Parts: sequence; C-alpha cells; structure tokens
Amino acid sequence: MKYLEIFRQKMEITRYGHSTIKSYTAALAVFLKENNQFPITEINEQIIESYLGKIIREKNISAAYQKHLIGSVKLFYKMVFSRVLQIDHLFPKRTAHTLPKYLNKEEVKRILSVVTNSKHKAILSTLYGCGLRLSELINLKIEDVDSKNEVITVRQAKGKKDRQVMLPKSLLPLLREYSKIHLPKIYLFEGQSQAQYSPRSVQSILQQAAGLANINKVVSPHMLRHSFATHLLENGTDIRYIQKLLGHNSLTITQIYTHVSDVAKSKFLSPLDF
Repeated sequence: MKYLEIFRQKMEITRYGHSTIKSYTAALAVFLKENNQFPITEINEQIIESYLGKIIREKNISAAYQKHLIGSVKLFYKMVFSRVLQIDHLFPKRTAHTLPKYLNKEEVKRILSVVTNSKHKAILSTLYGCGLRLSELINLKIEDVDSKNEVITVRQAKGKKDRQVMLPKSLLPLLREYSKIHLPKIYLFEGQSQAQYSPRSVQSILQQAAGLANINKVVSPHMLRHSFATHLLENGTDIRYIQKLLGHNSLTITQIYTHVSDVAKSKFLSPLDF
C-alpha cells in the first residue's frame, strides 16, 4: 500500500489524468497482490512475463488490458525505483479494430422522447448533441456554457487539451428549464451536496430510457458520442471539423466513422437485390 501511494503521488505531481491514475493504480494493485510471493524490489522481467502468460491462458484477458497492465507496471518501476524494465516486447503487437457501435437517428429520438425528468433529458441531450465523453460531461461547469456565442468549452479533456463544441439551439432551452428546477451551483450537472454527477447514474438513466424506448441493444453513453459523429458524417459534415469536435489528435481515429456512414448511406445494391 505504501508503494501504491507513492506511485499515485508521483503520477499526480507529473500531471497524469485522474482516470489514468485510478486505472493504473488499480491494475498495479492486482499485479502486486497476485505476485506477493516475491519481494517487490526483486520482481523482474521473467516474473512479469510468466505472470502475463498465465493470465492470458487462464483468464483470457483482452489485448487492451494487457497493454494497460504492462504500461502500469513499467511506469511504476520507473517512477518509484528508477528501474527501466525491458518489457516492451510484452505489449500486444496487434489490437482488434472494431467498428463503433451507434444508434440511428430514429433510435436517438425515441430515447430522448421517453425521458420526462428535466435533468435526465438535459444530460442525455448534452451527451448526444455535443458528442461528449462521459467524463467530459460530468466535469462541465456552469461557466463552461456560453449561450451568447453558442459554444460549450470542454476543459482539460483527454490529452490535457481544451476544446470547444457547439451548443445546439434546441439544447439551450432544456438546460435553462433544468437549471431553474435543480439550481446547480458549480457543475452543470450535480448530484447530492453539489458534487459531480456520478458516471454510473448517467449510465443508468440512459439504459432505463433505452428500455422504455424499446431499443434492443446494449446502450452506453459512449454510443451516443459515436452516434453524434456518424450522424454528422451522414449529413455531409467535413471530417476534419468532426475531428476537432471530438477532440481527436489524429484524423485516422476519426476516419473509422467513415466506414459506418459510407455503408449506411450507400446507394449501391447487394447482388441479392439485383
């Protein structure tokens, strides 16, 4: 526990993001617990490789988790013990590339139409209408909403960068109605005692709404972000503009949505329909 706290403090000092600090310390805690038969200072590349092989066989961990685990262990020993572990060869060489899951426009409308609670409706409308990540939504403050210029400022998002997204004209009245009723003080969406709204609560709101709307899919807040990008592309929006709205460093990341939208709006026929 002492070493985990030292690791946490060093990541905080070097300005790692909150979510990275949380996930890295959690992954490291599991690793150290499952290898507690070895003194922490004597864990080496061979032990790490043996452990990794074991959990791949027995637990079938994903490539993403493997990458995350190796990254956390490597950073820990570098920061805490000034040791540079030679474990880069343990990072997965190939990662799965899956198309983003999204809702069509009609499905999004059905979800929003069944929500009657003003706060819940404002939350889901902001997620979809601005293409936000869940963490970005709950970190929004009242001062970040500029109704005069019709923009919302997303501060210190992924990559420690600020960006601006559009404030949809139809969203503004929803935010005003919600604010009159719930009177947020600091964060745009607050839970109890003026604390940030919890990610789990947002997920629950969306899942309940999807159920009421008879959406037979596993719906997540990030799916609304995917839907935002896909629908903009289908509407002819320049992909470079979408890249900026999403906060992607590389256009390559954004281009994955073209695989979805091109097929969705394609006029080509399948041979089955000839």
